[in-house]
Amino acid sequence: METKHWVVDKHQHNLESYPQIIEAAALLQANEVVGFPTETVYGLGANALSDDAVAKIYEAKGRPSDNPLIVHISTMGQLYKIAEDISEQAERLIEKFWPGPLTLVLKRKENAVSKKVTAGLETVAVRMPSHPVALALITASGLPLAAPSANLSGKPSPTLAKHVADDLTGKIAGILDGGPTGVGLESTVLDCSGEVPIILRPGGITKEQLESVCGVVEVDKAILTDNEAPKSPGMKYKHYAPTAPLTIVNGSQGFIQSLVKEKQNEGLKVGVLTTTERENKYEADRVISCGSREQLETVASRLYGVLRQFDESGVDVIFSESFPSEGIGQALMNRLTKAAGHRIITE
Repeated sequence: METKHWVVDKHQHNLESYPQIIEAAALLQANEVVGFPTETVYGLGANALSDDAVAKIYEAKGRPSDNPLIVHISTMGQLYKIAEDISEQAERLIEKFWPGPLTLVLKRKENAVSKKVTAGLETVAVRMPSHPVALALITASGLPLAAPSANLSGKPSPTLAKHVADDLTGKIAGILDGGPTGVGLESTVLDCSGEVPIILRPGGITKEQLESVCGVVEVDKAILTDNEAPKSPGMKYKHYAPTAPLTIVNGSQGFIQSLVKEKQNEGLKVGVLTTTERENKYEADRVISCGSREQLETVASRLYGVLRQFDESGVDVIFSESFPSEGIGQALMNRLTKAAGHRIITE
């Protein structure tokens, strides 16, 4: 399959009328699959109403079919066609955080979207992205778009159009290049189908921010421990992993350096994922800073790109510093732990 590539300036007005957007929207209307930017990561969009279109997402990504997809919308009218019994709490969260990196799990309307989107669940996950290119594409297509991250299943999520092209050229109809994404981690997924909202996946909107709007918010125990079955089927699969085995290290710079030396003595090329505060303190085959420890938002926004840089560098093993789990750090450590396959060493 030929994969078309369009470059779009997200700062232009009336983007939905631009030829690149119209061409991409026409492919979506024809039940093809298109990669597009959001404020979190690049998404892989298809008509959420069509079984055939949604099946192409799973096929392109190599994604397990019991892993539900998030539906992306551009208007509240689309939401009310998809979901029902929306709670007052959910309405307040929508008013505060939409458009933005918050996905709400709501009771779905009967036959409102393809059953392949919901993986047989009675709920549907919905969000309204804030990226102007994403909103323009959804508006131009006139469709709700099912859209997971635009990468091969299990690989680091894409934060650049190049990442999408590296993984999916020849597998999808097109890629809209709107430049780098912002948050760099996927949206927060909040289950609002019960009495107390439950975070199923930490992301760009923190627990503290959510609680400031709607009171008590719980966290799915599967996020905090390996011993619990996740409420969201997709959370049980390996995600975000670079090719080389990644290990998180809870320890000092000296301890990490000793681990590096040990592996180098075995003849292996070693990478270290660190921050600007320490990037000149390691002797390894590849040392990459993810941002500042004092500003974890910078680390979150660069994490996936750095994991892909390690792939390109050809290292055999990677050691990563650990980070505080407060605020955006909870989402950061969630993704890093999954990328490491829960391999953690403590000094």
